[in-house]
Amino acid sequence: MIHYLLREQIIPRSLDEVWAFFCAPANLNVITPPDMNFEIIKGGDSEMYEGQMIEYRVEFVRGLRSLWLTEITHVRENAFFVDEQRVGPYRFWHHEHKFESVHDGVKMTDLVTYVMPFGILGDMVHAAWVGRRLQYIFDFRYEKIDQLFGSAS
Repeated sequence: MIHYLLREQIIPRSLDEVWAFFCAPANLNVITPPDMNFEIIKGGDSEMYEGQMIEYRVEFVRGLRSLWLTEITHVRENAFFVDEQRVGPYRFWHHEHKFESVHDGVKMTDLVTYVMPFGILGDMVHAAWVGRRLQYIFDFRYEKIDQLFGSAS
């Protein structure tokens, strides 16, 4: 089964400022929940570009660290970028990050399209745990971005 996660957030800053933050892979540490023990291993030391491979370790389950390798497949400055999993916990992972100037600042949209491994067993794990875990991660990001940039509400 294909799963989707859609999030939108208004960030009350300029497009240039928001883009500069999100195109720096090192800032993933700032917006990832601390209990995930997120660590960039390789490839995150420069501004994002098409073809960039970023290797990191992340703890989805306490005590179990997983390797995750993503490729930045598309970048249009101040508009969007896409990361796709090459090695990691999902059978398929495609994450679009879109940025649009609006009256109140920048509308940021995250659209994640993903497929669990192991067929129906993976979908059962998704229903029982993974779906809520992803919601938690993106809730954390929303709150952290709100703290860093201020609220548009």
